[in-house]
Amino acid sequence: MSYALSTIWYERQRFLPAVLAVAFSAVLIAVQGGLVIGLLSMMSRPVDATAADVWVGYPGVQSVDLGRPIPTRWVSRVAAEPGVTRVESAMLGFSLWTRTTAGAPATPEVITVVGCRLHPDSLGAVEYLRDHPELLVKLGEPSTVVVDDGDRARLGVYHEGDTADVFGRRVRVVGFTSGYRSLGGPYVFCSIETARTMVKHQPGENTYLLAKCETPEQAKGVAAGLRRYQQMSAFTHDEFSLRSRMHWLLTTKAGVAVGFTALLGLVVGAVVTSQTLYAATAASQREFATLRAMGIPGWRLRLTVVAQSLWVGFFGLCVATPVTYLTSQAANAVGTQVTLHPLVLLTSAVVTLLMALVSGLAALRSFQHVDPAHNIR
Repeated sequence: MSYALSTIWYERQRFLPAVLAVAFSAVLIAVQGGLVIGLLSMMSRPVDATAADVWVGYPGVQSVDLGRPIPTRWVSRVAAEPGVTRVESAMLGFSLWTRTTAGAPATPEVITVVGCRLHPDSLGAVEYLRDHPELLVKLGEPSTVVVDDGDRARLGVYHEGDTADVFGRRVRVVGFTSGYRSLGGPYVFCSIETARTMVKHQPGENTYLLAKCETPEQAKGVAAGLRRYQQMSAFTHDEFSLRSRMHWLLTTKAGVAVGFTALLGLVVGAVVTSQTLYAATAASQREFATLRAMGIPGWRLRLTVVAQSLWVGFFGLCVATPVTYLTSQAANAVGTQVTLHPLVLLTSAVVTLLMALVSGLAALRSFQHVDPAHNIR
C-alpha cells in the first residue's frame, strides 16, 4: 500500500471532510448538469420522440415550438429530393387552455399543441402514441386530445372524458401519455385537423413538413438540398433538436438561469474542495517536517500530497455515485427532469478529479512552512 493511501487511512478523520467535500462537489456537478440536459430536452421532445429524418419549417426558425405557418403545397418540393421516401405534415403551436372541470379555476393556461397524422408509422407522432395505437384511434374523433399524465393538475383534467375550452372550442381528453412534460406550455397531442382549429391556422397551412429518407445517413444531403429554397429552412433530426435546446439555453431567461446555476455549482464545489484539502494538508505539517528531517526530499513529499489529492478524489467519487443516483430519482419523482447522460457522468468524474488535483497543487503552498526544525521549536 502506498504511503499516500496509508496516510489517508490512518488519518481518516482528518481526510474525511475532504472526501465528503469532493463527493458534494461531484453530486452538485452531475445533478446540475443532468438538470440542464433534462430541462432542455423537454423543449426538444417533439423532435426527439418522432421518426422524421428531416424537418422543414419557415426561414430562420429557432426552436421547434416557435414554428410559423407554411404552405402544404411545399410537400412536392420535399418529396422531389433524392432519397426522400415519404413526406407528412405536422402542426405545432401555442394556444390557450381554459379549465371547465367543476370546481377548477377558469384561469387560462398556455399550452403547446402538437398535431400529427394518426397512424402507427406516423412521422410526427411521438413514440408513446406510436406504441399505443388505441390512443391514435381515439384521437380520430373530432376535438379530442391527449395530455401528459404529469400535467393533469396543471390543466385541471384528471380522468378520460374531462373537457376544456381552447379558444372557444370545447375539447375532450381521451387519454394520457407519460414522460412528455414541458418546460413551457404543457404538450397537448391531437390530430392535424384538431390542431389547426386550436392554433388558428388556415386550411392549406401547416407548421412543419417531415420527411423520411431511405437511410438516416441521407438526411444531411436532403436538408442541404432543400436549403436552396430561400422560403424554407431544413434541418436533420439531430440538428433541429440541438437548435431547439441551444435556443432555450442561450436566448431565454430560464435557460440562462439554469446554465448560470450549473456554473455556480461548479465554482462552489471547487472552492469547498480546495479549502478542505488545503486544511488537511496544512494539518500534516509536523509529519512532513519529520520526514524532511529524516532526509526525504521535498519533491517526494510534494508528490505524496498530489497522490493524496487523487485518492481523495477517487473516494469522493465512490461516495458520490449512489448519492447522485438517489438524488436524481428523488428529483424526477417530484416532477423535475434530471437526465444522467453518460457524458454528464464522465464529465463530472473528470472535472471532480481535476479539481481535486488542482486543489492538491494549491495546497502545496503550505510547504513553504515545512522545516525540519519545526518539531523542535
